[in-house]
Amino acid sequence: MLPVGILLPLVVLLGACGPAVNQPPTQKTVTINPTFQSQLSPVPTIPTYRCGSWTSNNAPGRNSTITIYARLTKDVAGVSGAMATAVVHFHDEDVTLDQHPTSDSGGYVSFPLALHGRQPRNIPATIDITFTNFPGGTLHCTSTFFTPQ
Repeated sequence: MLPVGILLPLVVLLGACGPAVNQPPTQKTVTINPTFQSQLSPVPTIPTYRCGSWTSNNAPGRNSTITIYARLTKDVAGVSGAMATAVVHFHDEDVTLDQHPTSDSGGYVSFPLALHGRQPRNIPATIDITFTNFPGGTLHCTSTFFTPQ
């Protein structure tokens, strides 16, 4: 066994060869203004009248006939008696459909649409539905689409 007089200087020399120890800088204290939580964004108001639209087949053949559906609601109940108009946005032209159905007691309307090869394969066509002649005035539905295969 080595005497303590020899071991102690060796330990000190080995410790001196190590990297210097640096203390990380102290971080600043973050203070949150107590009025911050009272500055909430307002909750959006749900519209009284809403509508949606969809197609009977969103991947039809190029020469198929599909049906376009739409529904108008007030709160959650269907609105009857509203007139609907549909505009189909084909690749090369926009076509306003001749039919102008009136919504039934559930708020539903439907439009038959013969495609006649007017839309290229794998290119989506969109359809816009607008409801008029109801107490809410005029309402444009979110567009629906189909993509011929």
